Amino acid sequence: MKQQFLPICRQDMIDRGWEQVDFVYISGDAYVDHPSFGHAIITRELEAFGYKVGIIAQPDWKDKNSIMIYGEPRLGFLVSAGNMDSMVNHYSVSKKRRSKDSFTPGGVMGRRPDYATIVYSNLIRQVYKKTPIILGGIEASLRRMAHYDYWSDKLKRSVLLDSGADLISYGMGERSIIEIAEALDSGIDVKDITFIDGTVCRVKSLDSVYDAVMLPAFEDLKADKLNYARSFYTQYCNTDPFTGKRLVEPYGEHMYIVQNPPSKPLSQQEMDETYSYPYMRTYHPSYEKDGGVPAISEVKFSLISNRGCFGGCNFCALTFHQGRIIQTRSHESLLEEAEHITQDKDFKGYIHDVGGPTADFRHPSCEKQLKYGVCKNRQCLFPTPCKNLKADHKDYVSLLRKLRKIPKVKKVFIRSGIRFDYVLADKDDTFFKELCKYHVSGQLKVAPEHVSDAVLTCMGKPRNEVYQKFTEKYKKINEQLGMKQYLVPYLMSSHPGSTLKEAVELAEYLRDLGYMPEQVQDFYPTPSTISTCMYYTGVDPRTMKPVYVPKNPHEKAMQRALIQYRNPQNYDIVLEALKKAGRMDLVGYDKHCLLRPKRHGGKNQGTSYSKSRAPERGNDSGHRNTSGSGNASGGKRPYKKKAIRNVHKKKGR
Repeated sequence: MKQQFLPICRQDMIDRGWEQVDFVYISGDAYVDHPSFGHAIITRELEAFGYKVGIIAQPDWKDKNSIMIYGEPRLGFLVSAGNMDSMVNHYSVSKKRRSKDSFTPGGVMGRRPDYATIVYSNLIRQVYKKTPIILGGIEASLRRMAHYDYWSDKLKRSVLLDSGADLISYGMGERSIIEIAEALDSGIDVKDITFIDGTVCRVKSLDSVYDAVMLPAFEDLKADKLNYARSFYTQYCNTDPFTGKRLVEPYGEHMYIVQNPPSKPLSQQEMDETYSYPYMRTYHPSYEKDGGVPAISEVKFSLISNRGCFGGCNFCALTFHQGRIIQTRSHESLLEEAEHITQDKDFKGYIHDVGGPTADFRHPSCEKQLKYGVCKNRQCLFPTPCKNLKADHKDYVSLLRKLRKIPKVKKVFIRSGIRFDYVLADKDDTFFKELCKYHVSGQLKVAPEHVSDAVLTCMGKPRNEVYQKFTEKYKKINEQLGMKQYLVPYLMSSHPGSTLKEAVELAEYLRDLGYMPEQVQDFYPTPSTISTCMYYTGVDPRTMKPVYVPKNPHEKAMQRALIQYRNPQNYDIVLEALKKAGRMDLVGYDKHCLLRPKRHGGKNQGTSYSKSRAPERGNDSGHRNTSGSGNASGGKRPYKKKAIRNVHKKKGR
């Protein structure tokens, strides 16, 4: 059978000789048949198991006819907001409307609604009262239980209730979606499907629910933020597929949301199968007239080698979505895909990335995880690497060497990020040396996020001295190789724990570095992260100790401006911040000063503004460049070459 896209309209269904589809998949993204897009993986997975799937991409949510083009599906509707939470897709951290949507043809904004999962599901319910609706993707996955919603500044119910849907397939979804399909196909009523791992259901009675941990009722969560902090931490401790318990969240006297334990991780063979389906690897040709779908450019010549992350950053939602156990593809699978990429007419010889949430994780952090799961009360890398950590890059080095040898491949880049503390934990420097020699193009982007140890502790990141050690080693290796390459740090302002004191400390670090980012990532409170829980409750849910949270928009603006203190437009607000922080010693003519006094007449005598471009992380924290069902594609931007001249020049960084 000729390789082809899945149906996107009724005529496509008829052309295939189908009288009815088994599932209709409704997506907030345009249809891109590439394994970096959640809808592509889930629909191809269902196809591989013999199910007929029709896709409705970005339906008109104001017109119920837009979801009726196939008629009623035999088994149900699958609904996803897309690769990003629709609110993150639409709004910046300052809640301003974004101008572009990379997941829409032509980058046009406004083709999906706010809270798309809820809106699409309610639209279906207007027409099909009893047809099963299964939610998936990152929006539903991270809103599966009661959650803080930053955009409305409210605690919201499980998305399952507000959507009127029947089930949520949370996480990556390959296992649970097939089990759901088989259960429906066997005649089981959707209301009786309460037992599948990786799903959330709603029930009116707990008679069929066993071995469950009872969470506080929703009304109790609304009444006391500390109740929410405790509930959230219970959820956090039950995100492991081997040790996670079934959780129940009551709503009134006769409604319960039941979260079953997470699905088991995929084996390497299953991962290989998932990425071997007959993807067309591009957007549907119907979008060509609109200029295509911009998001494909980030992933078209990239390889997804892993999923999951044991890094455990507090502002990242990967623990709740992909989990902490690393799953990888085999070398053979990746090499086969790379060979296929080289045959593309647009391939210029550059593989843009080989990675996943963290590029250099190619195996579980320790031997016991695939049998016993991850530790509940300890992180693998924070505050220091666990003594059981297996820090070994041999497999990744071997893979990269094989990829470099493929004919037509000129360069293999690593763009999805590395964990610098994990690199240092490896006693063998082979990867570090080959990274610098072969996989960096003038600059390496890493994510220290901050320099204050107090803030780094709230972030779940290693102490600043670890990053400084990495910078020194990076400089030394490049000198040995005779290469001039720089480090470009990702930095974040206004994270819980950051006062103006810590923000000034970060500004001083940038002063010494001689680096000034053109764009700053302000902390973005997205659903289901520890940092967002801190933001909402004012406490660390793990210890229940108070945490300072910068919420005032003006204070947040001051923290942002301090990172860009050289920008003349920021002079007044930086001066205000320094006064408020009691750091007027940084206003003067000495080399350590951030600002010069104003000249007579009110004009600034400020320093020049060096426009170094740091990539804007347009994804919500924790939706970074993950792959598969409901994942976020990358938020990376290219750098201007002349913009990084001063990066890490001073102090050898």
